[in-house]
Amino acid sequence: MRNTIESKPTARWRRRKTARPPEILSAALASFAERGFAATRLDDVAARAGVTKGTLYLYFRNKEELFKAVVRQELLPTIERAEAMVAESTAPSMVVLEQLIELFSRIIGSRLSAIPKLVLTEAGNFPDLARFYLEEVVDRGTRLLRSILERGIAAGELRAIDTESAVMCVLAPLLLAALWRHSLERHAGRTLDIDALCRTHLALLRSGLAAEPAAKPSDEGVLQ
Repeated sequence: MRNTIESKPTARWRRRKTARPPEILSAALASFAERGFAATRLDDVAARAGVTKGTLYLYFRNKEELFKAVVRQELLPTIERAEAMVAESTAPSMVVLEQLIELFSRIIGSRLSAIPKLVLTEAGNFPDLARFYLEEVVDRGTRLLRSILERGIAAGELRAIDTESAVMCVLAPLLLAALWRHSLERHAGRTLDIDALCRTHLALLRSGLAAEPAAKPSDEGVLQ
């Protein structure tokens, strides 16, 4: 009887084992944000997560797989919510665009903003990770923005513009904010106001993307 009891894992142990991957990924994100990808060691991640390096290897084969898992857990759910929101919305395109930028701004205001900065600074040394991020995150995000702009143009809500270039213009301030937060902000002596930046960005977009008013009929030839 004693052997049966000792060999049976407790419910507490099962819960702890199930919780390990999220704990490891949270520790990995914090380490990547502080040190960058190249300088982060799996020993440091394991220690931060409160597990051994051997336990970490039970879930993730190497640092590259660990980084991909961080992106899939932390960023992809937001992309999926955004895709569902856009697909289901019947609101004007500018309203949907505002909702999407608000969603993206939450990422910039969180520790997740370290991920795009990390990818941009280390893409040259880790091209496989750059391609992974491009396919899993960037391509999906830009495709979503492009669909909103194209919908607005087709409906006459937005002016006819090059949507490929417009998508880059929409993303540029958000990306710059992420880079600023994790590089120059600590030296600037002030904290970037993400909400103010997004409000200003949206005001400029509303003005710049709005469809031009229809031309009024000429008065020439009207009988007096």
